[in-house]
Amino acid sequence: MALAEDHDDGTEAIEAVSFIPLSDPDITSAELSAVEALLCSPRISNGPITDAFEKAFAAYLGRKYAVAVPSGTIGLLLALKALGIGPGQEVIASPYSFRETVHAISLVGARAEFADVDYWSGALAPAKVEERVTANTRAIIGANPNGHPAPWSELRAIAQRHQLPLLEDSTEAIGSRYKGELVGRFGDIAVFDFAQPLALTCGEGGMVVTDDIDLAVGLRRHRAHRLDERSSVVVSSAAPHQAGMSDLTAALGLAQLRRLDEILERRRLAEQLYNAHMQSFEGIKPPYVAPDATEVNWFLYLVHLGTRFTRSSRDAIVDDLRIEQVEAAAYCQPLHLQRHYFDLGYRHGDFLVTEKIAERALALPFHTHLTDDQIDFIVETMKDASINIGAGAAIY
Repeated sequence: MALAEDHDDGTEAIEAVSFIPLSDPDITSAELSAVEALLCSPRISNGPITDAFEKAFAAYLGRKYAVAVPSGTIGLLLALKALGIGPGQEVIASPYSFRETVHAISLVGARAEFADVDYWSGALAPAKVEERVTANTRAIIGANPNGHPAPWSELRAIAQRHQLPLLEDSTEAIGSRYKGELVGRFGDIAVFDFAQPLALTCGEGGMVVTDDIDLAVGLRRHRAHRLDERSSVVVSSAAPHQAGMSDLTAALGLAQLRRLDEILERRRLAEQLYNAHMQSFEGIKPPYVAPDATEVNWFLYLVHLGTRFTRSSRDAIVDDLRIEQVEAAAYCQPLHLQRHYFDLGYRHGDFLVTEKIAERALALPFHTHLTDDQIDFIVETMKDASINIGAGAAIY
């Protein structure tokens, strides 16, 4: 567990490798100053900073309204409530995700009706979505898995054909573009998350965006009552979740948003280094990018192992990396195989594409603080681990 370092005299010293985390926030003096200023102010909640963050985020996307929330899951829950979706109704969603945002469907009492995904991008397959539409379907939730945009034109066509709202789960994809437009602009409502390992992170938090004023009002009323609304008979007719964002969180998020282009550029440099080192790894290809995905800002650096690998061999590689002080993870445990959804009747084999790619998806450390030497060490360690359990198969 060491990196080699050349000395001026030609000798080689061994430098111990410190732990390499899966993610590491890009925090600078700008963020520290913003938080310090807020902490020195008389209000750290129910103040003006959250409003400023909402307005800045809406402007960044070119959407009319943004509503700050504690997490992407809570954001989607409020979106479903604003749409009037509840018990006895169905919402189509993907079972393939690192973030389990779709739990919000169950939290409002509706049923998650899963549809299988595209083998290459991991996004919902439009033909599979169409097959799942029933008389009880009330919405479609498309996601941008690991930062890769979904086929939004096709999903929008299906939603319009069946007169259904289209929701966009962009909790893994800030900054990515589909046909030149930023993700977050394609759903009637779109949801973002700001927890690690996102490029924009403020510990926890999220944002819901829309262009529909009625939906924006509904989102705010289900989120929380403002202090000046406590005595309103009209507003208090709805029981809110008290799911607001503190100004402390918003101050960090606003500072990160102002640096987002810089952060994304530094993450792209890490991606380029990974791609260069992966070229020497037989059977491993750079992450797939669809023709309509004009820019992809990855959530994690995701490797799809070859067909000779099994779920257990992928997990063995994760364990070997951990022994060498490198944090890695399975990209996801398919939602339909988790206990809650098993109790709803889903079983192994229901979504074969999701299961196939999830079994061999390996997420490697991905953040702005990675060095070339660290990435080289990660890839070489993964190579050794894969050889130990039998490698050589072509990817995909």
